[in-house]
Amino acid sequence: MNERPPASAADHDGGPHHDLYRPFRPRSARVVSTVAAWSFAGAMVLLGLVVPREAAVASPLLDRLAFVVLGLAGAWFLLRHAGVRADPDRDGLVVRNLVVTRRVTWAEVVSVRFGHGRPWVQLDLADGTTLAVMGIQRSDGARAVREARRLATLVARHSGTARDD
Repeated sequence: MNERPPASAADHDGGPHHDLYRPFRPRSARVVSTVAAWSFAGAMVLLGLVVPREAAVASPLLDRLAFVVLGLAGAWFLLRHAGVRADPDRDGLVVRNLVVTRRVTWAEVVSVRFGHGRPWVQLDLADGTTLAVMGIQRSDGARAVREARRLATLVARHSGTARDD
């Protein structure tokens, strides 16, 4: 389902086709979220192990278990944030955001927006809705602008019209 265009010699040595279809992934958010996830999980498990029995609200075992469960749930959420991405292929784009993963075809994408004040790229779709692409985040600075342009290039390349209005 996540096909790439046919491989050519240029694709294997970092040629333009390979470069254009590489996944969109945030850099700084991925690093920060991953470090925070492991730190949070470790801190909560450690708290669950060292909390004194006298400090227990319900029962020592349940309180310790609650710390561990909270740590794992928080780490899962942060790792989910670290895993946001958008995977292009010749048919469309698979967008994996925090909660929802959605596939859109290139024909469904009307425009790509990444104006000032937007935390991530937004796609305007043919049905009148919008779709956030958290795989391209403003926190990545100039790299994010380049990635937004690359996504706009893909949309333009795969659009069925001869010109943009």
